[in-house]
Amino acid sequence: MSRIKLYATVIILILVSLHLRAEEVPDTVKGWKIGGVLSLTGSQVSFTNWAAGGANSISANSFTNLFANYKRGKMAWDNTLDLGYGLTRQGTGDDVLYYKTDDKIDFSSKYGRYAFEYWYYSALVSFKSQFTKGFKKNTDTIRSSNFLAPGYINISIGMDYKPNDNFTLFMSPLSGKITLVNDTLLSNIGSYGVSPGEIVRYEFGGFVKAQFKANLADNITYTTRLELFSNYLENPQNVDVNWENTFNFKFNSYFSANIHFTMLYDDDTKIAIYNDNDELVGRGARLQMKQLFGLGITYKF
Repeated sequence: MSRIKLYATVIILILVSLHLRAEEVPDTVKGWKIGGVLSLTGSQVSFTNWAAGGANSISANSFTNLFANYKRGKMAWDNTLDLGYGLTRQGTGDDVLYYKTDDKIDFSSKYGRYAFEYWYYSALVSFKSQFTKGFKKNTDTIRSSNFLAPGYINISIGMDYKPNDNFTLFMSPLSGKITLVNDTLLSNIGSYGVSPGEIVRYEFGGFVKAQFKANLADNITYTTRLELFSNYLENPQNVDVNWENTFNFKFNSYFSANIHFTMLYDDDTKIAIYNDNDELVGRGARLQMKQLFGLGITYKF
């Protein structure tokens, strides 16, 4: 729980700092555009003498999306930080179980220099991981993920197409992908594509990242991000895909609903395959999907 408290403290400090900086912006940083969204959603279910059965539960999910973009003259520098964490408490007494419903760290920094029309020579660095241990089922005792297990670092050089503030397309023929599995249990079994016993895997290939934002109505916004990576050195036809979609429904200044949908495919991540009798028959790459719905408080600045 200490990491959750630390996460909440960091978010509060960032919000206070950005709010104070927004009060008066010195001339030396006029090129910066800073903002973000903080969302906290939750749900609760309770049963008493309920004949049909059920388990008491309470859950909370938090989403933080921050950006700091700089543009002046021929230079453009875009920075984003997306954080997410969710926790569910299920049951009562000795039967209480805690498990994650979301866990995400996603940082990206892209520097560009104007080339012609809407094109920029660009370099991008990104980092992805999660905060705490993860388990495939809430009853499992063997973890399937941890902080920096996996962790992904991407370093790319290419061209960025930016016709407006709502769309950007970054294309890189020279991209390096580093996969970290800094967990002895997971690295020993070769999780997430590393060789058994190793904690790092290097890949070299091509990378594409597209982002789009649209106002579907006065109170509905849609954002999407698609990332594609092909490893030139091994099975380049098996493209890694990460597609994230978010719908935001705003009711008033503070209350809103959010729908998050993610599709992920990584040829190096092998998923357990079971038959109809729930028997393990093998492992293979599979399309991974995650959907989250939240109704709660949203603060935008």
